Amino acid sequence: MKEILDAINAGDTAPDAFGSLALPTEYRAVTVHADETAMFEGVSTREKDPRRSLHLDSVPVPPLGPGEALVAVMASAINYNTVWTSIFEPVPTFAFLRKYGRLSSLTKRHDLPYHVIGSDLAGVVLRTGPGVNRWRPGDEVVAHCLSVELEDAAGHDDTMLDPEQRIWGFETNFGGLAELALVKTNQLMPKPAHLSWEEAACPGLVNSTAYRQLVSKNGAAMKQGDIVLVWGASGGLGSYATQYALNGGAIPVCVVSSPQKADICRAMGAELVVDRTAEGYRFWSDPSTQNPKEWQRFGARIRELTGGEDPDIVFEHPGRETFGASVYVARRGGTVVTCASTSGYLHEYDNRYLWMNLKRIIGSHFANYREAWEANRLVQKGRVHPTLSRTYALAEAGQAAFDVHRNLHQGKVGVLCLAPEEGLGVRDSALRERYRSAIERFRNV
Repeated sequence: MKEILDAINAGDTAPDAFGSLALPTEYRAVTVHADETAMFEGVSTREKDPRRSLHLDSVPVPPLGPGEALVAVMASAINYNTVWTSIFEPVPTFAFLRKYGRLSSLTKRHDLPYHVIGSDLAGVVLRTGPGVNRWRPGDEVVAHCLSVELEDAAGHDDTMLDPEQRIWGFETNFGGLAELALVKTNQLMPKPAHLSWEEAACPGLVNSTAYRQLVSKNGAAMKQGDIVLVWGASGGLGSYATQYALNGGAIPVCVVSSPQKADICRAMGAELVVDRTAEGYRFWSDPSTQNPKEWQRFGARIRELTGGEDPDIVFEHPGRETFGASVYVARRGGTVVTCASTSGYLHEYDNRYLWMNLKRIIGSHFANYREAWEANRLVQKGRVHPTLSRTYALAEAGQAAFDVHRNLHQGKVGVLCLAPEEGLGVRDSALRERYRSAIERFRNV
């Protein structure tokens, strides 16, 4: 591993040299264990602790198959699917690995008693399998998390509709919270040259998700002038939705939970901000009863900010806690576009407000190949910026996931894998300097 790291840090190592570097037989990776999936039985979701279930293990390097790449991971990031995996909700991910393992003799590699997790990476290609033409050893890359087989016609218009669509590092093994990762080469995209490894690792999943959910024709198809209600607008997903709304000429209404988070949204350029904690919204009277009067109060506050207009689009991802309010406040003919459900996936809403007001609910999940590529291109050009707030060592991944689970973070939380320190990997200093304040806006807040 030291030789690999030295070659990467040199910055001028020839591609052929990467291809001839010896590979280790084992590598360090963050895992969950199949024999521990019952460890949180009887414990409430909030009290389940990722620090207990996430392990840093040495695991064998997996064999490389056709159309695949082995990547030296310099940095990765925590997503909410890391939290779900660590607390074994809504189901242990080993069910996904077993199902994938039955598909073919090649996918059987993924069905193991441990799961190497993580759905983001920035790093360097070390090896490619048969049939790979576009990528070669030495390429500096980021990876999106869409894994598909593309053997069914259903996936060839929108790859997210492929019957064998999976999220790498969540529904497949050998993910990015590790020193090495195994990916399909059609997951690879160029690393933005003006970003450090840890900055480049952070946008992948959430940036692509926000792009499809808000901008794409497969999502809300946002247009100029749209009023967009963004829940968790300074968080890992919402911080990208806020940027897309501002970039696209829309008017974001940013919902946050503290004055500090409100300040971050204003620093991004958003003018309309609701601190839901300070204003005391309680959308549920008790765990089984919603409070429509609070929906009405929330809607009135939005109209106060917008000059009397309701949201054209509600960017919804908290799920159960907020979904009733989201459906209520969307304008007549408006759209609620939803993913994630981090507060619970059993949504309840009053259908009268949907049906009689001709509103739409659109389900959105990650992004197809084209959407992921377009989202990454915007990062490369400095139009969308990483929202990295803090970086952890690989051995601290459990603490990082705990902080995301408890909403103790801002923006995205990064993890150093092979990178020995922050700030490495910048290849275009001039472009970085041009956007430095935006790139570093979330740091240490």
